[in-house]
Amino acid sequence: MTTVPRRRRLLAWTGGLGAAFVVAAAVVVWIATRPEPTYRPGEAVRGLTADLARDLPPDYPRVTFTDVSAEAGITFRHFAGRRTSQLPEDMGSGAAWGDYDGDGWLDLYVVNEAGPLPDGSPDAPTPPPARAALYRNQGNGTFRDVTAEAGVQFQGWGMGASWADYDNDGRPDLYVTAYGDNVLYRNNGDGTFTDRTAAAGLDGYTGFWAGACWGDYDRDGFLDLYVTGYVRYRRPADQRVTRQYDVEQPAGINPSTFEPLPNLLFRNDRNGTFTEVAARAGVANETGRSLGAVWADFDDDGWPELYVANDVSDNALYHNNRDGTFTDVSLAARVADYRGAMGIAVGDWDGDEDLDMFVTHWLAQENALYSNRRADLKARGAYLPGLQFTDEADRYGVGQIALDFVGWGTSFVDYDNDGRLDLFVVNGSTLEVKADPRLLVPMRDQVFWNRGADDGYYDVSPVSGPHFAERHVGRGAAFGDYDNDGDVDVFIVNNGGPGVLLRNDGGNSNRWLEVRLEGTRSNRFGIGARLRLVAGGAVQMREVGAQSSYLSQNSAVEHFGLGTLDAADTLEVRWPSGAHQILVGPAANQILRVSEAAAQQLPTGKRP
Repeated sequence: MTTVPRRRRLLAWTGGLGAAFVVAAAVVVWIATRPEPTYRPGEAVRGLTADLARDLPPDYPRVTFTDVSAEAGITFRHFAGRRTSQLPEDMGSGAAWGDYDGDGWLDLYVVNEAGPLPDGSPDAPTPPPARAALYRNQGNGTFRDVTAEAGVQFQGWGMGASWADYDNDGRPDLYVTAYGDNVLYRNNGDGTFTDRTAAAGLDGYTGFWAGACWGDYDRDGFLDLYVTGYVRYRRPADQRVTRQYDVEQPAGINPSTFEPLPNLLFRNDRNGTFTEVAARAGVANETGRSLGAVWADFDDDGWPELYVANDVSDNALYHNNRDGTFTDVSLAARVADYRGAMGIAVGDWDGDEDLDMFVTHWLAQENALYSNRRADLKARGAYLPGLQFTDEADRYGVGQIALDFVGWGTSFVDYDNDGRLDLFVVNGSTLEVKADPRLLVPMRDQVFWNRGADDGYYDVSPVSGPHFAERHVGRGAAFGDYDNDGDVDVFIVNNGGPGVLLRNDGGNSNRWLEVRLEGTRSNRFGIGARLRLVAGGAVQMREVGAQSSYLSQNSAVEHFGLGTLDAADTLEVRWPSGAHQILVGPAANQILRVSEAAAQQLPTGKRP
């Protein structure tokens, strides 16, 4: 056996240690100086957006959404022909749930775009054959297309739809927005409708109109109408490549190419006609490229505020001055957000009895979860001079996870009936497929489960049904319990693709309560009423009609999840008129009809 001298062994050990140190130092330098992965909208970056999801806890809901479009008889397909890289072709469309025939079952109106714009003009020659559709609910899980016999076969470049009983005759009427001229269809009460646009004073406003929302901003018992204007569009003579944020886009589909179109506020004159007062009221939002808006009483003073979602321009929040005018409080409230905003959801997601907002955005911009700070500051005895919100999307799991998506239709919805508001988001790109620019890039939809104000939201899309593995160019989404089985379903409009009816399967394994209002002094469907449900020590709060999704409208029937409870403790209804009533011990698993006729009228200025 040969013995290595001690000195040689020491030198070898020292040399090896030095080499290892050099290698380690080189690795540290390389890590410190290597370029960070560049995030480009539409391209997943390993280590950035791919690692944002949290592992699902074992108690996640065993609820799935099942595509039942075919078996339900819904054959709707959006758009006819191939797109030609023009903005009005890409932005629509939406849908709306409403019981137009009063039989207790939700019917569905779906807006369509006729097809390619021949020359970019809304008054171009006869459009292609695609048209809107009205599906009558037959009460057995199926629908029948009654569009033609009802007289609501809108044909053009339709965008949004909303139901409202504008004349308080007990029957919901229908308003449709478009690139071109909007239409008001009055419900005749016999299954048919009559075009009353001109007679109601709503004609003569040709433009690029998007969302429409109804609310009684002056509390006179009649619903007023707010319509969002997008841009002053005309097809560019030069389809040059432009930049939207850091992405190259043809000029014809880049909203920044075009000037904003002011919004409209139609005050209901209580005689079947309207007067346009947006500028006078201070809500024309002339600098905003508006896609959606919502009426909601964010400061709980009994008068609705107005929030407007704008694309590539600041969003706007208008505080109701109670005298027919509004004050822009966007900056002070911290919601004047310059992103590409599309859809709006409104609800008390954290259970602190004030209304929060969720807003969907364009690629690489994250979605926003605006928590209303009113209740929090009040509980701590802090002085709050006005409305104030904080974007907590990242904190609660719904911000960065949306970087690779373009979000559109959305809603707070308790899909598993556990008493907490979950989130549904419909996605679809506005970027063209490189190999075929006639197509837009499809994306997956998402559903987020609310595990409570401490844990926030979890993305449960992978375990919520095959639909969430599919890719579509999603746009509008409308939410409602169409089969009256106690859980909330959703209809999705896909640009250039099929409409999808997703039935909620499993949500009603927990108990539930649905509330239909009938106004007498207030508007007939109680739009703007505040509902406060106490059950098992927890409080749930809703405002009727407050959610707008994107170009769409949810059911006006408010839904509450009760978990394992057989009944709620109390249901408090605060009507827009100021009337107030409390129902004690309403039983679970029923559709409860509440009439304002039995409510107590409070003295002027009093709040329960």
